Amino acid sequence: MSRYEGPLFDADNHYYEAHDAFLRHVPKQLQHRCVQWVQLENGHKRQVVRGKIDYQVPNPTFNPISKPGTLRTYYKGNPEGKTFMDLMRSNLEPLPSAYQDRDARLVQMDEQGVQAAWFFPTAGIHYEEPLKHDIEAVTAAHRGFNRWLEEDWGFAYRNRIFAAPYITLADPAAAVTELDWAIGRGARLVVMRPAPVTTADGQRSPGAPDFDGFWARAAEAGIVVVAHAGNSGYGTNGYPAGSGSVEALGGGTRPSVAIYKLERAILDWLTALCFDRVFERFPGVRVASVENGAAYLHDLFRMLRSTRDRYPNWFKDDPVETFKQHVWINPFWEDRMDDVIEFMGVDRVIFGSDFPHMEGLEYPAQVFDEIGHLSEADQRRIVHDNAAELTGVTIDA
Repeated sequence: MSRYEGPLFDADNHYYEAHDAFLRHVPKQLQHRCVQWVQLENGHKRQVVRGKIDYQVPNPTFNPISKPGTLRTYYKGNPEGKTFMDLMRSNLEPLPSAYQDRDARLVQMDEQGVQAAWFFPTAGIHYEEPLKHDIEAVTAAHRGFNRWLEEDWGFAYRNRIFAAPYITLADPAAAVTELDWAIGRGARLVVMRPAPVTTADGQRSPGAPDFDGFWARAAEAGIVVVAHAGNSGYGTNGYPAGSGSVEALGGGTRPSVAIYKLERAILDWLTALCFDRVFERFPGVRVASVENGAAYLHDLFRMLRSTRDRYPNWFKDDPVETFKQHVWINPFWEDRMDDVIEFMGVDRVIFGSDFPHMEGLEYPAQVFDEIGHLSEADQRRIVHDNAAELTGVTIDA
């Protein structure tokens, strides 16, 4: 097959947060209940979340940082037999300016052939879980984070960098207010973690009636709601070997079921939206799953079909078909793309490189190593058109 040679629209890019991302706009009287910094006796700086030293991010200063694609061979079967930590530590570099400065990033995107991209947090996706029992703090922390994000990156910078404000549903009324604020400042997408929501009244499904105001406003505005992998509160369910970010990436000293956290979290979250009929009740809702993989789709569709048969009067339409009308999937690059297309259709698959993270691609165009066997038209759909249409921008390819 010939290769598509046009520009890319990357639906999974990341920035590395500035030192004050969770401080600049968080009220001083609440900072001790949110995210702060501390310097340890060994000289290392760590973040303190609600008064407790946090180890979710290996080096929250991001300097030095592992190079993009450092773990590509590891996830390709690890032919050299190196450990996760050996690879990570042997491929460090000083933090490039393009990872924290949007204008430098645009130059890098030009070099990579990336016309536009969705941008997501690196550390910021991890903090709702440890803060979830303090509704005021979790709301204030992410509200402040979003103000930092608007200042440093913007929500539609030069119609190329589309950074996603983080929405927590912990306070349903505040979530609608925050969504309105983001829409008013040009956001094309928002991001949240795939997890049950801890509210003042206990845990709720993300599709519970408590959040109808949020879903109604998202549908009305046509904004994309992205569920991005992060700390969803899924430990290892009693099994050994921790549940931190390194373990979840398969980098612990021994195998752990923690490596399946991401797929369990997104499977439950998407299933909950379907069972709560969010897409039927709010037909304008559009959801994208990013960096959660796609291997769970077989189980998801099987469960939706069996549930439809057991509850014949619950769903208005076939829940599988409804799902495919409202959800877009960003697979892992190591997933079998043909299988994802078979489940979702090529117009519901979006490309994300995870650049510049170590578990992603070294550079976005490496995706053609995985999809080069597809037709040029299908390649273009996946690496450009689907995300561009979702974002509501016209970009010639």
